[in-house]
Amino acid sequence: MYPGTVCSINTTQERTLLKPIAEAKIFSIQVGLPKTINTDETTDSTYRPWTTGFFKLPVDGRVWLGRDNLDGDGQADLHNHGGEDKAVNAYPHEHYAFWTERLGLENLNTGAFGENFTLSGLIESDVCIGDIFEIGDARIQISQPRQPCWKLSRRWHVRDLALQVQNTGHTGWYFRVLHEGFVEAGMSLRLTERPHPQWTVTLANDIMHHHTSDFEAARSLMDCRSLASRWKTTLEKRITTGTAGDNAARLYGPDISL
Repeated sequence: MYPGTVCSINTTQERTLLKPIAEAKIFSIQVGLPKTINTDETTDSTYRPWTTGFFKLPVDGRVWLGRDNLDGDGQADLHNHGGEDKAVNAYPHEHYAFWTERLGLENLNTGAFGENFTLSGLIESDVCIGDIFEIGDARIQISQPRQPCWKLSRRWHVRDLALQVQNTGHTGWYFRVLHEGFVEAGMSLRLTERPHPQWTVTLANDIMHHHTSDFEAARSLMDCRSLASRWKTTLEKRITTGTAGDNAARLYGPDISL
């Protein structure tokens, strides 16, 4: 059985969860605007042109973090990406060694997973839905785990990469912005509030992707008040229909053929 929204964690457990947060930092910041990638820019002629904001470049110095995104950043598919619940895409730097070895790709630089913040000192089991952090004058809150899509696979020419990321739980997560401000690589993230210590990003991922027939767990997660509205809608539909739904379009896209 999964915990409900009432905190069931004891003080010792909470101190354990908070311990790694103290050393969390922004390792790097990346932004990028949507662009169309033509077939002659790839090594695979089976690709049709596609438009994406996935390609992001590192930012030197301070950058403004607004309510919807970082200055200079944008998304091509505004139905599935962006918005207040997905203002900042964050990914742990700790996962890069794992993916470099697993995929045999040596050019996995920060931003390779399309993230805005590459973070050090935090992974999915360390953080919870609703966690609020201060970064300088800015305040941000974890809204949901990232659900990887086919554009990640297309970017690296690995057909099932989105599925691999989902299955490993190395997904990263999204922040919403509670207070705007300037941010910069090297800044520390200071945890100021943890309203849902039972709802780690890891547990949320497990319920969404691996325990899809546990409707009690789905209802408990759906009731987490800090969870992004799109996740609440997905979980509500699962409970109502008694099915997990089909994620093939998100994971594989319209015409990937590697």
